Amino acid sequence: MIATGARLVRASPFAALRAFVAALAVLLAGCAQMVPQTVALRTGWPAGVPQSTTIQDVPFFPQDEYQCGPAALATVLAFSGVPVTPEPLVGQVYIPERRGSLQLEMLAAARRYGRVSYVLAPRYGDLLREVAAGNPVLVLQDVGALTTQWHYAVVNGFDYPSGTVYLRSGTEARREMPFTAFERSWMRSGYWAMVATPPDRIPATATEDAWMNAVLAMARVAPAEAVTTAFETARQRWPDNLAAAVGLANQLHARGALAQAAEVLGEARQRHPGSAILANNLAQVLSDLGRQGEALALIEEAAADPGNPFASEIRATRETILGRMKQRGSGPQ
Repeated sequence: MIATGARLVRASPFAALRAFVAALAVLLAGCAQMVPQTVALRTGWPAGVPQSTTIQDVPFFPQDEYQCGPAALATVLAFSGVPVTPEPLVGQVYIPERRGSLQLEMLAAARRYGRVSYVLAPRYGDLLREVAAGNPVLVLQDVGALTTQWHYAVVNGFDYPSGTVYLRSGTEARREMPFTAFERSWMRSGYWAMVATPPDRIPATATEDAWMNAVLAMARVAPAEAVTTAFETARQRWPDNLAAAVGLANQLHARGALAQAAEVLGEARQRHPGSAILANNLAQVLSDLGRQGEALALIEEAAADPGNPFASEIRATRETILGRMKQRGSGPQ
């Protein structure tokens, strides 16, 4: 009952509208927190990237049970020109007791086939840039409904007007996922994604330091020819990069191309005249070419720096040069 003298207060329609708008704002804010990168694309679409594209010639290998890793890796490797199927990759990346594959194994396997494994920055925009540049992107998702279920798939296209991402996934040659659903599954892996490119193709989003780290990791296991190409490609893109020049010279030296190695090191030394590594390596190559006088002068200059962190290597190179000069009767007595 309403006490005598009390009034029934009617809600203002404007107050109700304001309450609805406030509730809607809270709901939208919650959605934005759930898929922050998808929301950011609305006002920050990557410059130069079309809003719709598909890489048509990406192969498809339907996965066997729990073996999405070999299937996804075979997809990007085959697209890059490696004649491979999932079967030989199973023993390299699939761990039976885990019923899956680890990211480190996926990266290492691609390197053994002469491809540079490059991990993308954890950004939706970078994934879109790579796909638009013609590089299918291997991603790690959590596709479990109630519990975690890790899954590798390959993004080969997208259509922003319809909000759709296209994937080679599992047993589906063309799986369509909304941008939002894809982000929710992808973000649980920390937005982990990689491309596997031929050594003469630098990914669209690659930075100098990250690319060189990827090439150096590849150099430990890849065929020598692929490693040489990767260093040369990096040197062409970033002429001042010291690691690219030293790596390329080392590859040339290893296969007996001494004159080419000396040329690469000489050019790099003009850019980095204070580099002890270049001085030491160039002196070694000059000595191998029989140019002992030039080699000795160069190594003596490097040895004159008392604070050189490579002093022991420089001493060893100097001893080698002096020993060769003594054998030929042309060095100091």
